[in-house]
Amino acid sequence: MKRQQYQKQRTRRRFGKRIGLVAIAFICFAAVTFLSLRIYAQVAGAPPLTVPKASIFLDSDNNQIGDYFTEERRYWTEYKDISPYLIDATIAVEDKDFFLHSGFDYSRIAGAVLADIKAGGKAQGASTLTQQYARNLYLSHEKTWNRKINEALYAYRLELFYSKEEILEGYLNTVYYGHGMYGAEAASRYFFGKSAKDLTLSEASMLAGVPKGPTYYSPLNNLEKATNRQHTILHLMGEQGKITSEEQSHALEEQVVLKSEEWIATKSIAPYFLDVVWEEASDILAAKNLNISEGGWTIQTTLNQAHQRAAEKSIEKNMPNNELQVGFVSMDADTGFVTALVGGRDYSSSSFNRVALGNRQPGSAIKPILYAAALEKGYNPMTFLDVSQTTFTYDNGRATYTPQNVNKKYAEHELSMAQALAISDNVYAVKTLEDIGYRSFRDMQKRFGLAYSDKDNPAVALGTKENSLYDLTNAYNIIAAGGENRQATTVLSITDAKGNVVYKYEAPEKKQVITKEDASVLTHMMTGIFDPIFSDYSPATGLSLRSRMTHTYAAKSGTTNSDQWMIGFTPSLTAGVWNGYDQGKTLSVQADMAASKQVWIDFMESALDGKANEAFNIPNGVEPVNVDIESGKLASKACKNQRVVYLKAIDVPTESCSSFDFFDSNLWDDFLESPMEALKGFW
Repeated sequence: MKRQQYQKQRTRRRFGKRIGLVAIAFICFAAVTFLSLRIYAQVAGAPPLTVPKASIFLDSDNNQIGDYFTEERRYWTEYKDISPYLIDATIAVEDKDFFLHSGFDYSRIAGAVLADIKAGGKAQGASTLTQQYARNLYLSHEKTWNRKINEALYAYRLELFYSKEEILEGYLNTVYYGHGMYGAEAASRYFFGKSAKDLTLSEASMLAGVPKGPTYYSPLNNLEKATNRQHTILHLMGEQGKITSEEQSHALEEQVVLKSEEWIATKSIAPYFLDVVWEEASDILAAKNLNISEGGWTIQTTLNQAHQRAAEKSIEKNMPNNELQVGFVSMDADTGFVTALVGGRDYSSSSFNRVALGNRQPGSAIKPILYAAALEKGYNPMTFLDVSQTTFTYDNGRATYTPQNVNKKYAEHELSMAQALAISDNVYAVKTLEDIGYRSFRDMQKRFGLAYSDKDNPAVALGTKENSLYDLTNAYNIIAAGGENRQATTVLSITDAKGNVVYKYEAPEKKQVITKEDASVLTHMMTGIFDPIFSDYSPATGLSLRSRMTHTYAAKSGTTNSDQWMIGFTPSLTAGVWNGYDQGKTLSVQADMAASKQVWIDFMESALDGKANEAFNIPNGVEPVNVDIESGKLASKACKNQRVVYLKAIDVPTESCSSFDFFDSNLWDDFLESPMEALKGFW
């Protein structure tokens, strides 16, 4: 009996020793494992927290007008700028002990393991917010043990190197809320039309329920399920002491207003304009050794939303119902800021930007640049040339060119430069080019930032060298600015993801492209396209718009077989319009040929509605002179066709016109009323 008791005691002692040894081994194993894990974590270091971020576009008044994403739609928002309601709601439903554990909830893990064993596979998760954040950052969502082990390793490293607030901030900026929205800020803007910092308790509790199953719990997909989950979250928040019963009741009663349609509408603001902004911002950042693809930039642009709406409405109203395409851009004459841009009729069907990328022949729209060169060479608005049909010889006599006017007619008398510009006479333009020389014209185009031809072909006077509407409108904007250099720009400032301003627009050093005097003379000449006094064998080219004008404009149209242009300005605003077909189809329908002018005048009148008419500046050295347009001499009552023309002081005529009709009853009446004044006017 004693022997049996002894054996039992010995067996128990051996078992106890084994248990002790196992326990010691387990403790050693755990210690070694923990030490190894700690060494691994220290060697591996802090895992990076960078994720793709959205870049945001603002208009000139700091209103958001769009965004740009590399792959995912997300806006990074700091912890302090996220609603406390959303933080508490997320913790309540996803990980109530988040601020207590070190990355793992062992009780949930044990429960999940038992559930997995019963299910015979990986069925139930037990991930903390830290683990979910690790998965969002570094791993896939596949249900495998390998992924769970990696998830745990990343979670441990996150907890070791980052604070709870940093981890929670990262989680709320990376979790998926459905509809392509990553992060609380993107989701909040999408569902509720507001920033995440402004969410109410009711909105926050509904949003916190979405990540569990974005397809099922999105209030847009299933409002009933979303509301039920919201109620569950509010109940949990109440149980955990995060909200009072009064707050819970109020949140349950609040009617959540969804604004996804409003959000979607804002995404269509000026897409062609934003493409130009992105390219310009890319170049700006590259010059500073920064990469725009990093994301997180806030780019303030020059867009004037009122101008953009006016441009889009004008295009919608005046474009014919066919495949005719359009390009539109407007610029502020004082600054060069691009205020509106439309690169085509429908961005969704064609994102090709016909303003910035579409190089086409400008036709007669190049003539103001040619005449700027002529003014420097001694021409003035009252310089007359013979404009009868003329054949020009070039290329050392091996080639000839006979320019034709649009109606194939020619003047039967000499024309002044002012009248030739107003009716767009082509012979005058080519003769001017031949006289002043190709080098002078090329130099002027270069100074205005335009493409030019190296060949001495007389046809270049009529705009055969291709240019973009963007560049040509900028050239006109220089004229509007009194000849002072202007460089079209769309970017005012760029701020990085941390709020640091990395770029702020600074006006370039002032430089005259042409003199103020020449710019003024040229500008006033360009008002002539709207004046019937200049009509001759062909009407002034802008005459059809005269009845709709409530402001003074300077402008020039251009026509080729496949392009229509209209570019013009006031002292403060310049706008350019191009019409044509993408494949260069010939323009033959009147509606196609009239669209550019109608789009232009509709925009200008709308953009300037309610503003006082602006007079063009007259610098010292330029004088308004009433002249007889047929002779270029000082006008008297004896001359029928009179107009005020702006001339440099050295070009003011000294002789009066000599037209006199002995039987003109008006002259006799003037003579009888005041003989001396009548004779003075005659002589």
